[in-house]
Amino acid sequence: MIEIVKDTKIKFTKYMSAASIVSGIMVLASIILAVTKMQYGVDFRGGAEIQVKFQESISLNDVRADMEKNGFKGVVAQTIGEPQDNEVLIKVQGDESNLNQITEQVNSAIRKDFLAQGAEVIKVDVVGPKAGAQLRLSGFQAMMWAMIAIMIYVALRFDFKYAPGAIVALIHDVSIVLGAYAITGTEFTLQTVAALLAVIGYSVNDTVIIYDRVRENEQKAPGLELSEHIDNACNDTLARTILTSGTTLAVSIVMLVTGGAAIRDFFLAITIGIVVGTYSSTFIAAPVTLIFNHFRGNKNPKVVNAVKA
Repeated sequence: MIEIVKDTKIKFTKYMSAASIVSGIMVLASIILAVTKMQYGVDFRGGAEIQVKFQESISLNDVRADMEKNGFKGVVAQTIGEPQDNEVLIKVQGDESNLNQITEQVNSAIRKDFLAQGAEVIKVDVVGPKAGAQLRLSGFQAMMWAMIAIMIYVALRFDFKYAPGAIVALIHDVSIVLGAYAITGTEFTLQTVAALLAVIGYSVNDTVIIYDRVRENEQKAPGLELSEHIDNACNDTLARTILTSGTTLAVSIVMLVTGGAAIRDFFLAITIGIVVGTYSSTFIAAPVTLIFNHFRGNKNPKVVNAVKA
């Protein structure tokens, strides 16, 4: 592996207090924004889904623009099936009182505006607000169960003292991504749930690599305090972290900028998740392990001083 940096001696645990304050403020603000400002998509709020087949190829941007021009809100358009099928799934928001009316209006607009492209409505589905709310709950439950499973894995794979740090880091990452969605007005959809699950996987991978190096260091030098093992592990993996996170982030940014509306929301979550996930693995997960290890019964005065630093 190319070593961008080597032989670093950064005292990562020294910055734990400052990182905790910054992260605490960001997580609290993100949770407030997610609760009060989050915009949910058709899948979670309710609306109409119309599957349309065109006789010739058509741009998704043209479909979205036409639906928005006709006054529909929360428009999502995506291709389904094979490219040569020219089938598009259109989603528009609506509430329980006007779902049938909106469905008829969408059908009418498609047949009128895309007559030249041979538009044919194949299937119409209606998602009620109650079903959307249940789906939203299921999405959050999926993330919760994923984090619980990761906590159990980390506890069994390494030691129970490592599990709380991994979970705190994951909650930190997911909260900040949700806050970013809320503050930018980006809709929370099923695609977002998939992105958040990917962020959880990416973040815990970074964390596990540091934990694995901490465990190796503990076996090689059992006389050192845990804070020194954490600092050494973070320094040992720093070059790897810069290379992997940097290259992944570069690809994610390219997809975010050039990938188009169909995948923009997904890669917004991935881009933010890579940044906060890399940060939390070093400055959140590892220090939380240090704190938990102290309060679990480690009375080493050096560790106490490191926690208070």
